[in-house]
Amino acid sequence: MPEIPPLRQGDSGNGVRDLHRRLAQVGHPVDGAEVESGVFGAATSTGVRRFQAERGLDEHGLLDAATAAALVEAGLHLGDRHLYLHAPMLRGDDVADLQLRLGSLGFDAGRIDGIFGPDTAGALFNFQRNTGLISDGIAGPATVVSLRNLAGRSSGTTAVAQVRELDRLRRSRPELDDRRLAIGQFGSCGVLTAALTRSLRRRGAHVVALDHPDETTQSQTANRFEAELYLGLRIENHSHCMVSYFATEGFHSEGGLRLAHRCATAVTAAGLTSTQAQGMRLPILRQTRMPAVLCSLAPPAAVVHATAELAEALAGAVADWIADPAADPL
Repeated sequence: MPEIPPLRQGDSGNGVRDLHRRLAQVGHPVDGAEVESGVFGAATSTGVRRFQAERGLDEHGLLDAATAAALVEAGLHLGDRHLYLHAPMLRGDDVADLQLRLGSLGFDAGRIDGIFGPDTAGALFNFQRNTGLISDGIAGPATVVSLRNLAGRSSGTTAVAQVRELDRLRRSRPELDDRRLAIGQFGSCGVLTAALTRSLRRRGAHVVALDHPDETTQSQTANRFEAELYLGLRIENHSHCMVSYFATEGFHSEGGLRLAHRCATAVTAAGLTSTQAQGMRLPILRQTRMPAVLCSLAPPAAVVHATAELAEALAGAVADWIADPAADPL
């Protein structure tokens, strides 16, 4: 099926009217003139950018597939629908709210990612069994009422999933030999990806190189490979670099955070400036089931010039993280 082009400034019609309605629902209303005319203008682009910033998405002001999906998810509240294990998995802010409430009561629903997977189903079943509810793994009205009575959306403590992730990291072996790694790239990074892959393989790692342009496809491949780490690469037309890891309200990936800081240090050491680590909710970070980072490298000319240095620096960062993945961020 061909990809639907994103909505952008100058577009009009029912799709733009639906965008205006959804932006208003999530607290980013657009100027009245653009709403009345159904036109995607500067105010609409600003509203989209603000929503993207709030959700940890790329801030380009276009209504692409990731932003459209996030808008739909943001409009879902716990109790709006029955939540249960389903194929494809249910997604939304209602699922994230459920995960937060279960976690605040000590039931490990896995990552707070807004995806109703097996971990969330297991935590929900255990909650129902421990509170005398019908143990059907469905978050219906009775379960939602019980959760609201017993738990807030956040307990102010570290999420159960973060504690368990740190524990797994501390118990992992420190050698790179035979570790399963996924290295992905999103256009224009083929030479760097190949160099990084070769360097990691020389150090003894099993590496799968991914170059599919779709983030969901890459994440599914990395998950099937049972990778212990995902490192993505892309080149941006910006003046600075950024290394992203998964983070959302009430949760961040402990392994991703630590790997991101090591990679940011490595990118700076390779000669690129203004590199920072930042928590985001990009699909590739949200859907991978292992510590994951996305290195957005810039400017393009500097990246090309420093390809060899970047490959070795990032390989060293991965090796250092494998050796001590639970070390506090630098």
